Formats: sequence, C-alpha cells, structure tokens
Amino acid sequence: MESVKINTEFITLQQLLKTTDVIQSGGMVKWYLAEHEVLVNGEHETRRGKKLYAGDVVSIPDIGEFKVTTE
Repeated sequence: MESVKINTEFITLQQLLKTTDVIQSGGMVKWYLAEHEVLVNGEHETRRGKKLYAGDVVSIPDIGEFKVTTE
C-alpha cells in the first residue's frame, strides 16, 4: 500500500489519481472512473470530486492501494 501525504484537510479523488500517475490529466478522470473500478474504503466510487480524508484507502484493481495520510 502506497501512502499519499496531504497537508490540507482533504484531497479530491481526481487529485489523488493525478498525483499517483494513474491518469495523465484531469480531463481523463471522468472517463477513467466510468471505465475502471475504483474503490474508496471498499465502496465503488464514480465521483471525481469525492473528498478523501486522512485514513481513507483508495483501491484500484491491477494498480494498487493508496492510503491518504497527513504530514
């Protein structure tokens, strides 16, 4: 599991996907979420603006898991 450190209250799912190089640009996120399974804390998520807080886990089959942490 890879950690994604934030220094703000939250990060959006779109920002996390870009930060971890899962997608190349923000314009790809809507398509990516429609075509691929993305789980946030074990639940399927399709909202690019979903707020992720410290302790949340994003799982993407065949790519990996990312845990949001604070500095």
